Amino acid sequence: MTTVEHTRAWSFAPGAEPRVHVLHENPEWFPPFEAAFRAADVPFQEVLLTDGSLDLDAEPAPGVYWSRLSASAHTRGHRLTKEYTRAVVAWLEGWGRRVVGGSHVVELEVSKVAQHALLRRNGFDVPRTLAVFGRDDLPRRARELAVPFITKHNQGGKGLGVRRFDSHEEFDAHVASPEFEEPADGITLLQEFLRSAQPFITRAEFVGGRFVYAVRVDTSAGGFELCPADACEVPPSGQPLEACVVDGPQGLFSLREDVTADSPLVRRYEDLLRGAGIEIAGIEFLETADGRTVTYDVNTNTNYNPAVEAVAPRSGPGEIARYLGGLLRAQARP
Repeated sequence: MTTVEHTRAWSFAPGAEPRVHVLHENPEWFPPFEAAFRAADVPFQEVLLTDGSLDLDAEPAPGVYWSRLSASAHTRGHRLTKEYTRAVVAWLEGWGRRVVGGSHVVELEVSKVAQHALLRRNGFDVPRTLAVFGRDDLPRRARELAVPFITKHNQGGKGLGVRRFDSHEEFDAHVASPEFEEPADGITLLQEFLRSAQPFITRAEFVGGRFVYAVRVDTSAGGFELCPADACEVPPSGQPLEACVVDGPQGLFSLREDVTADSPLVRRYEDLLRGAGIEIAGIEFLETADGRTVTYDVNTNTNYNPAVEAVAPRSGPGEIARYLGGLLRAQARP
């Protein structure tokens, strides 16, 4: 029922059982999904996009393909996984295979600029943001933002490049120092600093374009290594947000029960996802001290916190297994 392969020789195998093919590069993230596929009796196969080759004239194996490209793949030594994913998904779509997280979603995952544009185009309040190409223009453009402000990497995830700066001079010194982190794509974002009304952010999870549950992420401790968002209030004096580990200490994450499928904001998110053709996503927002509800991130490869999963009315991985299994069964119908 289950195999793991590297992308060394993909081709159509006559009589092969159709299955869900999961395209990703980090096996450490996969166990909850493996358990969900097994529980739902959905045949699946992991495909690690870390190396390999393709015969572009060979027909892909039958089934449904789920792309879980992570924008932070390069931080795990998989610098070219983004390009591999682009190539594999283009090949799959060229052969007419059903891809969840297809080429348009791949481009959204690796670009916060694209996410910002999508949110703004659909009428959401987004943070004031400047995208700076290269390093030289950063000090000048930063002066267009009031202090404090924060920085991010355009190809983000794991809080890459997220720092708070309390003066422009402090930022100038950082940019000129060896501590400056070069973004993977060369694009640094400068963004207004948002003060939350309460010390938490919210992430709403969606599968099949429909709401599953919302997670409340506590930011009161002042350390943000475990925050699954990169727009939390970040530490002062240019301190970095080191990483985002969703399965860290359980007290930081809880089910936010007042955010439901009937919440107007959730319904707007569902409309956004439906219009953009995004089937699986986590959308993050912050309620600010001055009364704004600011949406700042559309993540297309959610990892689910076990403490929340234990009390949620529905399981994120379980919903994904059921959704992909349903797509697979639909292919088998005459």
